[in-house]
Amino acid sequence: MNHKEAVKFVVVRSIGNFLLLMSIYGVIATFGPAVTAEIKFKIAQIRGVHYEVQSVKAQTEEKKDEKINSTPGFADILTGSKEQILIAKDTDFSILIPKIGASSKVIPNVDPTNETEFLDALKHGVAHAKGSVFPGLSGTTYLFAHSADNWWNVGRYNAVFYLLKDLSTGDEIIVFFDGKRHNYIVTQKVISDPTDISFLSQAQSGEERLVLQTCWPPGTTWKRLYILAEPK
Repeated sequence: MNHKEAVKFVVVRSIGNFLLLMSIYGVIATFGPAVTAEIKFKIAQIRGVHYEVQSVKAQTEEKKDEKINSTPGFADILTGSKEQILIAKDTDFSILIPKIGASSKVIPNVDPTNETEFLDALKHGVAHAKGSVFPGLSGTTYLFAHSADNWWNVGRYNAVFYLLKDLSTGDEIIVFFDGKRHNYIVTQKVISDPTDISFLSQAQSGEERLVLQTCWPPGTTWKRLYILAEPK
């Protein structure tokens, strides 16, 4: 192999390695949050970890002391106590789901038909659909964390509600709104087409209900998974 061929070989191999590394990074960036959530959930199940939601009073006291913590991490799940504490990220509006160890801030009045608006909101938490009611009122409180502009961004926006698929009838969901805790119990799981807007279009009528929406199957935008819950 002469000098010219050697240089060409090194250049081609370097480009190949770079493309391979970028591909691996792309996969990790896309599905990493969802995979992490799945692993934490499985480990918690094996160890028998149980999540408890802290009271509003206790959270208020901790907030004064600037001791508000995030959701339990891997170290807590692997070696920590089997009784883990979930803390609302914002008692003005947030959602906690003890079974899957989820805690997220909720962004209010997000237009689900405005792609630019809801994609930006989903970077910061779960979105509350504009046109639906707030917790404690008659009608449907509609929360979603489901959409992406392209398939490679699905993991970026979908991770918060990724484990909704593991919820069952009777599981508890807690929503904090305006400093008050609202307790809900899962009553039904529904899979529907993305064009189905019946839960949102009827949000202003009926008894108090909570609807959570995410993508189905996980990691795609083909269909929608709805979790329906009623006040406890």
